[in-house]
Amino acid sequence: MRHPLIAGNWKMHGLRAHAQRLAAEVASGVPAPQAVEVAICPPFVHLADAAASLAGSAVALGAQNVAPEAEGAHTGEVSAAMLADVGCRFVIVGHSERRQHYGDDDALVARRFRQAREAGLVPILCVGETLAEREADATATVVARQVDAVFAAVGANGFGDAVIAYEPVWAIGTGRTATPEQAQTVHAALRDRLAGHLGEAAAGVRLLYGGSMKPDNAAALLSMPDVDGGLIGGASLKAEDFLAICRAAAER
Repeated sequence: MRHPLIAGNWKMHGLRAHAQRLAAEVASGVPAPQAVEVAICPPFVHLADAAASLAGSAVALGAQNVAPEAEGAHTGEVSAAMLADVGCRFVIVGHSERRQHYGDDDALVARRFRQAREAGLVPILCVGETLAEREADATATVVARQVDAVFAAVGANGFGDAVIAYEPVWAIGTGRTATPEQAQTVHAALRDRLAGHLGEAAAGVRLLYGGSMKPDNAAALLSMPDVDGGLIGGASLKAEDFLAICRAAAER
């Protein structure tokens, strides 16, 4: 059985005191690491504070984005080596908000992914379709294209222990959520696509659901055979809600 992973994406929320308090509350309340792996992904400016709050705990640190270059004259960017140096283990690449609002196309996401791998970070590769794409019955085509772009850039050997998060864009911040069966259908299609690149190793890749997982729907979503955890947005900003999802994953 794949070890479940719950990762909290704080997005652009909170000041230092909130980041320190929330990280400490999560660190003190997580289930046993043998049952579920937990990570939090604060904004860049809060990474050092969060790392200090997580010190000695089982909670891993992650970042929300990474530069597509290793170093140089790239004002405003943060390199993968810098993220690793501050204590990150994970980094989100290709989040739907980056794709929609900041021009992160498949090729750019693949470059970010490569930089993360070269620095020893575990990328959480986000893929998913918009409402228009779902209504056009293009979901499988869209997520396959997004996955294939990464393999074209790094190859099967470069994929490593990366994680994939399925984000139905139409279910993020809209109050809508994919049904467990809808999530499972896409996760199964992703698993099949991965098998074309990785063979039997595809069975071990963790696939997270990233479309408004909350305490009241987490158990149902996590009961699906190919849903191995969650990339949690709004619910990760309240320790009580986030920890409830972590417990649901631990009981999966």
